[in-house]
Amino acid sequence: MAEAGYRAIAPDLRGYGGTARPQEQEAYSIYDGVGDVIGLLDALAIEDAVLVGNDWGSTLAWSAAQARPDRIRGVAAIGVPFMDPAPLPPSSFFPQNEEALFYTLYFQQQGVAEAEFEADIALTLRKILFAASFDAGPRLPGDGTPNPFSMVSRQDGLLGPLPDPAVLPSWLSEADLQNYVAAFTASGFMGPLNYYRNLDANWRLQRAFSGRRIEVPVVYMIGQQDVGLSIPGMREIIAGMRDSVPGLRRSVFIEECGHWAPQEQPEQVNDILLEFLGELTDLP
Repeated sequence: MAEAGYRAIAPDLRGYGGTARPQEQEAYSIYDGVGDVIGLLDALAIEDAVLVGNDWGSTLAWSAAQARPDRIRGVAAIGVPFMDPAPLPPSSFFPQNEEALFYTLYFQQQGVAEAEFEADIALTLRKILFAASFDAGPRLPGDGTPNPFSMVSRQDGLLGPLPDPAVLPSWLSEADLQNYVAAFTASGFMGPLNYYRNLDANWRLQRAFSGRRIEVPVVYMIGQQDVGLSIPGMREIIAGMRDSVPGLRRSVFIEECGHWAPQEQPEQVNDILLEFLGELTDLP
């Protein structure tokens, strides 16, 4: 983006990397994140910006565009589509049984997932990054392919069933992995997991904007093998998104790509972003 003449800013969200890590669980609501975005724009004297986000970054970008369209010029959302609040709090309908529970429920109890993930941070990152990528193989509902964002065994935890790749995939260098390891060694996983622990709180807060559409220009992209597409109804949500996102220019399914599109297919992602930014003719 910088080489194309744009000002590109890539901040760590709260709880990650070098950014502050509040201890209070409730400090990680989606609107705390929106406030951080607006605060960053204010600190840098930027009137408005295009937000680019993957997964939780997409959720943050959608919420920022909905709440503060005066400061958000456009959104490039990757992976997570725009969804209105569900009729009930999310925790009330996530599945669980005696043997396993949905990963978002597994993350709810303070300290449990932290202990599993922080026992061997390099192993944790290798397993999760690989298992959610295209390199892990085809992703079909019910095919049994290990998925880090699905049901979690009460006995084996989230990491147990996931493969540990003998060789890192081509898009993940050893140097990059060690940078991630150093960052999570410094920050731990409490902050990232607290985003999930605010799902019900977010639901309560987002009801204030229920039915409010995303009017700013939007491009949406997702890997064709993104693990999120195995969630029942996800493709239908993506197909029907224009009703709530009239600013949607297009939805792009990226070939040979899993959940980590900016890392797995950076050239395609950049091409899509540059095309989208070029359409916003008033950008500097």
